[in-house]
Amino acid sequence: MLFRQTLLPISSLFLAIALLATGYGMLMTYIGVFLKQEGLSESIIGIINAAFFLGAILASIFSQKLIVTVGHARSFSAFSALMVISFLGHVLVFDPYIWGVLRLISGFAFYALLIVLESWLNEKSTHEERGRVLAIYTIIFFLATALGQFILMLDVTPASVFVIGSVLVLWSLVLIAITKIPQPVMRPFERYSMPRLLSVAPLALVGSFVGGFFVGAFYTMMPLYVLKSFDDGSAVAIFMAISILGGLLAQWPVGTLSDRYGRRKLIAWAGFFSFVIFMLMLIAPNSLGILYGLGFLIGISLFSIYPLSVARANDVFDENKDIVEISRTLLFSYGFGSFLAPLLLGFVLGYSVVVFFIILALFAVGLGVFALMRERVADDHLSVFVAVPAASGAALAEMDPRQDEQWVEEHRPDFDGESSDYKPS
Repeated sequence: MLFRQTLLPISSLFLAIALLATGYGMLMTYIGVFLKQEGLSESIIGIINAAFFLGAILASIFSQKLIVTVGHARSFSAFSALMVISFLGHVLVFDPYIWGVLRLISGFAFYALLIVLESWLNEKSTHEERGRVLAIYTIIFFLATALGQFILMLDVTPASVFVIGSVLVLWSLVLIAITKIPQPVMRPFERYSMPRLLSVAPLALVGSFVGGFFVGAFYTMMPLYVLKSFDDGSAVAIFMAISILGGLLAQWPVGTLSDRYGRRKLIAWAGFFSFVIFMLMLIAPNSLGILYGLGFLIGISLFSIYPLSVARANDVFDENKDIVEISRTLLFSYGFGSFLAPLLLGFVLGYSVVVFFIILALFAVGLGVFALMRERVADDHLSVFVAVPAASGAALAEMDPRQDEQWVEEHRPDFDGESSDYKPS
């Protein structure tokens, strides 16, 4: 019944998301590796990759106007064209400055495409279905991003990688062009006050920033570390895929534990666990088997921090009308962390691998300590954990089923024992 009434009508949207995520995963890893093999320094590679996340931030601010003006279908066509132009531009010209501009354009286009697709998914999902639709979206995004890593193991030329990325985008455009799904009416984006969010839910805001910092570092700088250590492109692809799958598999147990024991403890655990893994990656023997095992473990913690932070914010804020704008503000903080990571760590990795992991470890232990310093939220104030994709547009917040108080009550776990006093923090 769910498949026939809900999933089948929007299957074209899910397929389009899968195609885009596959190209996203492939190129996020490949570009840094290719530039390093061409002799560019880590600092230049970091700047080029940071441009992608700058484009993502700009998309969250400026893309809505075009979508509202010309509609979702035409906007999707325009953003797809921009993305293909940027991909093919990499083939035509090899210049670090031009590549930086092309990465900015592709980041803007990619996240604008996500906004279009998420708006469509939200329009076609009822309150009762949003939780399941979002869960399917998350699974598809993680799996497709992991699949993109394995494409890099094929014997393809650099030009072929960008052509494959272009083909994936064009196939997604074909699916959207022939869809019969009515175009949704897009509501204005209103950014929530960052200072107010920091004063009321500091752990959520800091957790979102650190989660973005880690994910930005993972996609842009970690492949360079693996390449530096093993000089094997296939090892990079396998490491990234295993880590992403670890992140996917962690969503539900981490969510269940956080619903039971609270976000503060799970965010602290994610911070301290990440600290241990970063230190092990620094001192462990140079073995591919150990590297893959540590990659799986680091994926478990890194990809859990942001959804835990969003859940923490929902625990603190009682007013359902705030959820959408709060989530967008946290997403902006997450995007800024992703943008900062390659800028900072690109310079650091070129200087010292030891310092690279020490900085990551300091961020991790800092998050853990900061989480433990916050007040515990009482059990009866806890919302419900919701898994989200590793990358998302600003429209994803509208799909959050926690906007429906009845849904939250139905999915809230039963607690034993007395609740502690509630103090927002």
